Amino acid sequence: MVKRGKKYQEALKLVDRTKAYNATEAIELAKKTNYTKFDATVEAAFRLGVDPKRADQQVRGAVVLPNGTGKVQRVLVFAKGEKAKEAQAAGADYVGDNEYIEKIQDGWFDFDVIVATPDMMAEVGKLGRILGPKGLMPNPKTGTVTFDVERAVKEIKAGKVEYRVDKAGNIHVPIGKVSFDTGKLVENLKAVYEALLKAKPAAAKGTYMKNITVSSTMGPGIKVDPLSLEQ
Repeated sequence: MVKRGKKYQEALKLVDRTKAYNATEAIELAKKTNYTKFDATVEAAFRLGVDPKRADQQVRGAVVLPNGTGKVQRVLVFAKGEKAKEAQAAGADYVGDNEYIEKIQDGWFDFDVIVATPDMMAEVGKLGRILGPKGLMPNPKTGTVTFDVERAVKEIKAGKVEYRVDKAGNIHVPIGKVSFDTGKLVENLKAVYEALLKAKPAAAKGTYMKNITVSSTMGPGIKVDPLSLEQ
């Protein structure tokens, strides 16, 4: 068992572990149980009724949060010619091709998301062993391998987040900051919930949305009643 500090234990006393709160109550409690001095991230965790070991039960994609994440993402775009100009005009932080591949091979990681045009993937693929373990590899399923680089960059800057089921069948997604208005955090949570429902694999049997919790960066998890996200 992980030994928790006094502040965590005090925060935990405010949470009824047997109760599934409605979304608004859960978000307000997540904010109340935040004990850090910085503007902590509010994260949602979803336990899904899928078998991640099976290829036909993978859940992966991306969703644009209506109220953003509270963090400005640094975007690197691999593109050439007109598409490179398009990416720059859309607000990409870095745009190029081979020079950035070499920089990454030398250990440069001053970016949060990579977008690549399909014609660049043969070159970007060489970085698979470096980017893959860090979850930075562009992927068509998350909209980061596309010729529509303008849209991709603008969506990421507006608050697009990626999600991917882990080996235990869980998905963790940031939905904003503790400083956000409660209503905005609820809207973001609903957006992720609806995206995950749409992404349900046809092969998944039984209860799909098993459990939902929200928490601040270092705070305790608070159960959310899924029905409250459908109202």
